[in-house]
Amino acid sequence: MLNAKTPSRRVVIIGGVAGGASAAARLRRLDEFAQITLVERGPDVSFANCGLPYHIGGEIADRSLLTIQTPASLRSLLHIDVRAQTEATHIDRSTRTVTVVDLRSGQQSQLPYDHLILAPGAAPLRPSLPGIDRPEILTLRSLQDMDRIKHAVEEVESVLVIGAGFIGLEMAEQLAHLGKRVHVVELQPQVLPALDPDMAAPLAQELVRQGIALRLGTAIVSFEASERPHEPVCAITSHGERIVVGAVILSIGVVPESRLGKEAGLALTPRGHIAVNAYLQTSDPLIYALGDVCATPDLFTGEQTNVPLGGPANRQGRTCADHIVLGEKALPYPGSLGTAIVRVFALTAGVTGLSEKRLRALGRDYRVTLVAGSSHASYYPGAESVTLKLLWDPQSGDVLGAQAYGGAGVDKRLDILATALRGRLTIDDLVHLELSYAPPFGSAKDVVNVAGFAATNQRDELVRPVSALPTEPGIQLVDVRGAAAAQELPVEGARNIPLAALRDALPTLEQGMPVVTLCAHGKTSYFAARILAQHGYNVRSLAGGVYAHPELQPTKPSA
Repeated sequence: MLNAKTPSRRVVIIGGVAGGASAAARLRRLDEFAQITLVERGPDVSFANCGLPYHIGGEIADRSLLTIQTPASLRSLLHIDVRAQTEATHIDRSTRTVTVVDLRSGQQSQLPYDHLILAPGAAPLRPSLPGIDRPEILTLRSLQDMDRIKHAVEEVESVLVIGAGFIGLEMAEQLAHLGKRVHVVELQPQVLPALDPDMAAPLAQELVRQGIALRLGTAIVSFEASERPHEPVCAITSHGERIVVGAVILSIGVVPESRLGKEAGLALTPRGHIAVNAYLQTSDPLIYALGDVCATPDLFTGEQTNVPLGGPANRQGRTCADHIVLGEKALPYPGSLGTAIVRVFALTAGVTGLSEKRLRALGRDYRVTLVAGSSHASYYPGAESVTLKLLWDPQSGDVLGAQAYGGAGVDKRLDILATALRGRLTIDDLVHLELSYAPPFGSAKDVVNVAGFAATNQRDELVRPVSALPTEPGIQLVDVRGAAAAQELPVEGARNIPLAALRDALPTLEQGMPVVTLCAHGKTSYFAARILAQHGYNVRSLAGGVYAHPELQPTKPSA
């Protein structure tokens, strides 16, 4: 039963999960006497949607762990009116009411509001292709979708995942864990299009190594029935290939559920998101929008963008609630960095801030620094490689973006750099970041510090990096690794001269021919480049070393 005291304000929230539930909880903490009504079309008002693939794959065995709050627990804890399985069908701004329909009884009613929060999220994109309505073609948004996929894949041996973004890669990994034959088709020429191609390439190699049938630069143009009883659906690709599988999972993006806002006359962006200001107010100041349905500024460019992730949605819910209760004392939402991470079998990869693709599209000048290091002290057991790409402004030194991949510790470095971006740090600041160090946890010179070292060396013209080994003739490739390392992973066309022997071998190098030095992780080749440069050689160093360049490494499917 709701509090009998006259409510200080009436707030209706359309949509639960991350943003809507977060707004409801913050509102109640700020205003004990507000009349808060949460309307949710589905049966679940607050669940961990990012965990859905991991229940399908069995890593999260207990389904109930994905339910953060139930309608009953929200009513009890927050004293709010929860209307689950209820759909909002119309907003009347003139009377400040929302028309809702109980999906179980069909009963229609009106909810008056002083403030309205729209948090309906986004729906999986389902293109109009021949055969798209076949029952074997599934999408993942809700717990019920998860249950359908989990049941469907139990009965089949092969699954096609369309889309190699974050969710698509998570699903491919989990399906492989279940022992399924997994096909992945991606329209772009790389996996994980949020990353630059050079940083996404190792993920593609890992998918192939794990036995995933990966097709890049490929579209699905239609679906039809197959003649195989256990593989009833056939997907036809843009190359004319026929992929016959037991189930298909569409993971090609989402579209905002902005119909209510559009019909109410709220301003939308060109891509159909609801336009909001820094406090998440729409063009009607009494109506707020948050999460996947709205567009907020990019933290660096100011361009309207959407980051369909739980973190931004939760924080936007807090901003909405604060502004409703506290007014201008509320902290505005500063914009989004787009920080995201994914695990793909043995690799982890992530991004924060601007990518090279975005910077080029913006016509902005930038520099690239590529380094590799260890997740913790290399001499301590269990150290894994971390490759880090840093993008920075050559005039100011401001950090503009970062990407990373590797084993353990990628998340730690990505979070450090997301914080650096939020704090507007420069490459000089990275040099002197004081990070936690003990052999099991880090290195005395963390890979983030090393990125700062390398970037300032570039700026000060102490090194000239190359992003790939040159293929034109007339360039001397010098591999300065030890002999054993050079033999274990040889680089075609490179002459092995270990760093300790380089000075004595100078007379054997052609002074008039350009030199490119290379090593395992980029540090030793930098040392070699400094020696050669000071002896008058035209020298460049392979950024990041051999292990940051998948094209120099063999790809073998796992047994």
